[in-house]
Amino acid sequence: MSRKTIYTLTTLLTTLTLATLACGLGTRIENQAPTQKYEPLPEVEYPVEEEYVSPKEEYVSPKTEGDDASAGVVREAEELSEAPAVSMPSPTSMPPITQPNDESYPDMFFENYGINPFIDTEDDHYSTFALDVDTGSYSLARSYLNRGVITDKDAIRVEEFVNYFKQGYSYPSERETFTIHLDGGPAPFTENNRYQMLRVGVQGYAVDPEDRKDVSLTFVIDVSGSMNMENRLELVKRALELLVEQLGPRDQVSIVVYGSTAHTILEPTRGSEYGTIMEAIRALQPEGSTNAEAGLRVGYEQALRAFNPHGINRVILCSDGVANVGNTGAESIWEQISAYASEGITLTTIGFGMGNYNDVLMEQLADNGDGFYAYVDTLKEAENLFVENLTSTLQAIAMDAKIQVEFNPEVVARYRLVGFENRAIADESFRDDRVDAGEIGAGHSVTALYEIKLQEGAQGRIASVFLRWENPDTHRVEEINQNITVDNLADSFHKASPYFQWAVIVAEFAEILRESYWAQDSSLADILEEAQWVSWYLDENSDTHEFIEMVRQAQMLVEY
Repeated sequence: MSRKTIYTLTTLLTTLTLATLACGLGTRIENQAPTQKYEPLPEVEYPVEEEYVSPKEEYVSPKTEGDDASAGVVREAEELSEAPAVSMPSPTSMPPITQPNDESYPDMFFENYGINPFIDTEDDHYSTFALDVDTGSYSLARSYLNRGVITDKDAIRVEEFVNYFKQGYSYPSERETFTIHLDGGPAPFTENNRYQMLRVGVQGYAVDPEDRKDVSLTFVIDVSGSMNMENRLELVKRALELLVEQLGPRDQVSIVVYGSTAHTILEPTRGSEYGTIMEAIRALQPEGSTNAEAGLRVGYEQALRAFNPHGINRVILCSDGVANVGNTGAESIWEQISAYASEGITLTTIGFGMGNYNDVLMEQLADNGDGFYAYVDTLKEAENLFVENLTSTLQAIAMDAKIQVEFNPEVVARYRLVGFENRAIADESFRDDRVDAGEIGAGHSVTALYEIKLQEGAQGRIASVFLRWENPDTHRVEEINQNITVDNLADSFHKASPYFQWAVIVAEFAEILRESYWAQDSSLADILEEAQWVSWYLDENSDTHEFIEMVRQAQMLVEY
């Protein structure tokens, strides 16, 4: 049989299998929260969520030929047409509990950061934001879909979807820290050729595992009662075992646990004492309430005692993020530990669990702690984080990394940054090196997408991209830049780089899931068709196939 025939039969079999699974859900998933139970979650009653009313925001009307500011391009959100006609069930939730400052919130806690509007270049031709290598939003959405539930729209951060995938960028030369990669072209989700998608990519240099610096790791592990749900603590233990197996004899590990209180259960121990570290990890048992503040405070104190002035010093928080003792919000917790972090200790937060989970706390703590946030829903994801990408997980090559894109108003009429809503930096603060920005690990890439509208008949420079960061070893601030012109754009979507195509497809999927106004004319069927086409041109890997299945699952849930 031909390759195309095999692919068609495979697709048909997968669709039939998913349809069979759908029949077993027992409840149609429409505009209310599902009542289907997923083992090992306890049986709970899911209340119908009230309709979300977004705060008043200003949007620029998209893709209207001949429009300008005087023609009323700015309209308030309440005057715009409805969001995409996609049925989005509420996430699973249990009765509200208390969150920071006694605010009530559902157990699955997210924050809506809004959606970036189009901006006319005659009003502001600079776009500035902190780089972000977090991926938690993507794997959290995957966990939702694997349970047969459409993701809560507030859980979607587009940039974390895009940056979950490899982008095919070339690595910098031996003397460079980063390279900037710029490309673009029309997309099937834009209305006409005057609207283009622009990909801004940054690729950091890689470090061979044998050349990685020695690390001093302090695991801060949530052992509260909630970590007993879904065997979360067991997944934490398996994940940490994978990490410890990769450590060298000169690396060292400390372990702090917290429930109602916090205490150290493993003083700094060399990686060569593998058995001692494993014994401490395997002895972990759930207990008590959740005092995340105490856990992090003791964790940072332990990290200072174990500080390696010539190595990597990192606190790794493993939790479902649901704090209910002491300070419970990201800002109030950070106020208690920020002094420790200024000593050169970075923070990685790893989220676990569904049913009750605080995405905001985990993401914001990582941002404040000059680290990154990931979500582990499967052992495969733990392997990806702690085995396949261990060096980039542990070793930072840039601190306070930020991007500024200067658009040429003579070529670009307007632009919209896709995602990065909670990473915005004031344009005038780009070269203010006191401003906190993002950490980038060895070998990491970061991608941002812009939708731009070109001026009629425009030619020449589209934009100049500036990248600025601090070297974590020398503390010297460095800056590079790169230009892109109209001639650098592809003539059509399918003539552009397959990696560019994939980034655009993934971003549009995220836009649909978060019910973005700018994706209301797109559909999951469009996403699936384009993803299947482009996947043939990418290297065979499980991530692309998994994404296609996620789109199928979402489409099935919406339709059935």
